Amino acid sequence: MEDFDQYMNDYQTQWRCDHVENQVDGEQRGKRYPWILPRELWQEGLWQGIRDNLPVYLEDKKVQKHDGVHNLKSSWMQCANLYFPFRNNKEMLADFLHEHVSSLIQTVDEIELEWAGDPPLDPTTLLGEPHGQRGKNQTSPDIAFIVNGGKGIVLTENKFTEHSFYACSGRKTQYHNPDIKRCLELDKVYNDTSNQCYMLQWACKGRTNRKYWDYIRFSPAGLETLKYCPAATAGYQLFRQQALAEALAQKNAYEFVVSCVAHDERNRTLIECLKGTGIQDFTKGWRSLFDGKTKFATFTHQQWVAWVQEHDSKGQHKDWLEYVRKRYGF
Repeated sequence: MEDFDQYMNDYQTQWRCDHVENQVDGEQRGKRYPWILPRELWQEGLWQGIRDNLPVYLEDKKVQKHDGVHNLKSSWMQCANLYFPFRNNKEMLADFLHEHVSSLIQTVDEIELEWAGDPPLDPTTLLGEPHGQRGKNQTSPDIAFIVNGGKGIVLTENKFTEHSFYACSGRKTQYHNPDIKRCLELDKVYNDTSNQCYMLQWACKGRTNRKYWDYIRFSPAGLETLKYCPAATAGYQLFRQQALAEALAQKNAYEFVVSCVAHDERNRTLIECLKGTGIQDFTKGWRSLFDGKTKFATFTHQQWVAWVQEHDSKGQHKDWLEYVRKRYGF
């Protein structure tokens, strides 16, 4: 779809008119839009079946929900709506992940939002990030599937209308990187990382140096494909998740680790967001960039909904299916 984000502006505005009583435009980043609810009404964007237990889960697990949960286009809310309900039917999810992510997956034992490991497998220890919490100021995959009795883990970034995986924080003007152009010279960054990557020079600025590069090794194909650092302009989140996955794998925390993206098949802007780096389609190109223990996989939200439709022989998820189809236009 040419402009999926604009399409969803209109779609979610209409969905709200049809399903939400309150029609007052909500505010985000100082602007008001019809697809944004008043902040206190954020739960109106949740499927009825999780409106009570999701807030309890967030409190019990000390998970910080995203700031934009009152935005009906929120990918965080979409993740909760699509996958959190299946904490009560992990078998169906296990079968889906076995088919679409890894044949190694036999069971799903836990489904965790904004997952982070306990020390020494936490983002601060592994990645050198400042102390944060699940969902705030650290690398926390949107959802993690703990599989095979805790022997494997699937770290999953959930995307909806986003245009990219965002630019590296080290290139933001407020952090005073003296030369952001150096990020665009892959040979220098990769072969002289300590001097060329600003993320490794933050300590002298009162910040902590990041350890992402401790775990990143490009494959020969990756070095041939990439035009510049894949984190620089549009792949920062993917790069961090790749580093976290590799760290867990190299520390032998799990028998296998998968870095995964769940996305909407209509969002061509996201799918093609890494073109500038030499990757025409992230779903096909990202997996070949690295040498390491981590597997990379993707699946679409449409594949998941279709799977539930096909395998819900007892009609257990009829209400959920009706909701997500109307809510997201599947």
